[in-house]
Amino acid sequence: MDAKKFDEYASLSHSLVEDAIGAALKVVWNECNEGDFRRYQERIQAREGDKKPEEDKINSTQITANIEWSTIEHFTINKGKENIDEFIQTWQFEDSWLYCIDVVRVEELEFDTRVHYRVIWSAPTRRIPVPRATASVYFTIDVSKIKPKTFPVDVFYVIEGSRLVCRPGQSHFQEIWLSSIIDCKIMISEASEY
Repeated sequence: MDAKKFDEYASLSHSLVEDAIGAALKVVWNECNEGDFRRYQERIQAREGDKKPEEDKINSTQITANIEWSTIEHFTINKGKENIDEFIQTWQFEDSWLYCIDVVRVEELEFDTRVHYRVIWSAPTRRIPVPRATASVYFTIDVSKIKPKTFPVDVFYVIEGSRLVCRPGQSHFQEIWLSSIIDCKIMISEASEY
């Protein structure tokens, strides 16, 4: 493709994107009041690197919440459960949530042992003490057979229905993840005919 043709395509693409953004902004303007629209524009500018709106800032202590995990030498399955429980206590969630921690399986591999845990969450109420649905968070503790015994175990977790792998100290837990899972399960069960 010659340079002139490329420039024409680039110009056409640029104008299409500008038109789409303009149309989207008009829709947003019609749907929102002026204050909401200004906050929306601030968020867009923040994404482009102009400035960061105060409401979008996340407290750095929330992102890095972590505990001191067991060393490879002192790790046991029960110690893993205790560590997970201690780590969950660093999360911010409503008091109405209850959870239990179960060992799912132990996987022996050539260079490590992986212990899989499931944390089952529910939010029972006085009116509905038996929850209609639960949400799970799956933890994996990787106990290396080749690293020095004084190193901590490797830990990661996945929220049910998600492929995002979270690591303690690097990911910020959000309570809405659990609520969304439970709400979806309830909607599906209500829509299903038995």
